Amino acid sequence: MGSKTLCFFFFLFFVAVSFKYASAHDEEDNGLVMNFYKDTCPQAEDIIKEQVRLLYKRHKNTAFSWLRNIFHDCAVQSCDASLLLDSTRRTLSEKETDRSFGLRNFRYIETIKEAVERECPGVVSCADILVLSARDGILGGPYIPLRTGRRDGRKSRADILENYLPDHNESMSVVLERFAAMGIDTPGVVALLGAHSVGRTHCVKLVHRLYPQVDPVLNPGHVEHMLYKCPDEIPDPKAVQYVRNDRGTPMILDNNYYRNILDNKGLLIVDHQLATDKRTKPYVKKMAKKQDYFFKEFSRAITILSENNPLTGTKGEIRKQCNVANKLH
Repeated sequence: MGSKTLCFFFFLFFVAVSFKYASAHDEEDNGLVMNFYKDTCPQAEDIIKEQVRLLYKRHKNTAFSWLRNIFHDCAVQSCDASLLLDSTRRTLSEKETDRSFGLRNFRYIETIKEAVERECPGVVSCADILVLSARDGILGGPYIPLRTGRRDGRKSRADILENYLPDHNESMSVVLERFAAMGIDTPGVVALLGAHSVGRTHCVKLVHRLYPQVDPVLNPGHVEHMLYKCPDEIPDPKAVQYVRNDRGTPMILDNNYYRNILDNKGLLIVDHQLATDKRTKPYVKKMAKKQDYFFKEFSRAITILSENNPLTGTKGEIRKQCNVANKLH
């Protein structure tokens, strides 16, 4: 072997080792790893998956709730289960924000936590349970390998929630900016909003598009159904009035959402903007045609969201109950 060939060989070896080290270093930067509980609670992920399955069997409308949990928690400074704390839930209920509709579903996280605690007390964080249940609660969508090792925060973030989560009536510029701050690019945002393929939208969130006059951009054929499901200009707060986000496959994560919004059947203002804004429309059209592309971008964006500034190592704690921070002695 000549000296030039030998030098080139060592150069390639050096590049490969450096790349491997850099990759490993990147993985360790935020302290999360694949299968974090393999030694301390090897059955943790299986327990979470089974509990999600049982809960869905009992409560069919939990499909979107799992995804809502990860959006509402991980997008607000840190993916640390702070939104599960009672103080957060009480504050939001008092404010009666649109986001309060999802809070009742946090009790399902408590159910999963109890099952995990019976097997491995004091080991698995509520933050990891929240993230993994969101992944396992996706019906019909891609399986997303997610790293674990998050710890739970001790502080409620209810007072700053509105500063981080874009509202469904926000401009597309604000939506893109909020997600960009977490490292999620435009195709990632388009994919994440594809979660609107699942579940339902409460009438209180969309009556402004129906009354006193119907929003002219809405598909006339879809308006008839919306009016039937939301017959009151001021919905009864005690009644559960809603419209399915996707009448075709309401509980399945698929690319029907993109075809619907291109056909002006989006229920929320943000759905319409996604299909018409020049920055997002090309990705909407591509995802409407190629479900594999939607799944790829969705998986990538969920991974980024789930790793938003987690607490790891000795930071935070492992809560005994997800809605209450541990007492400090």
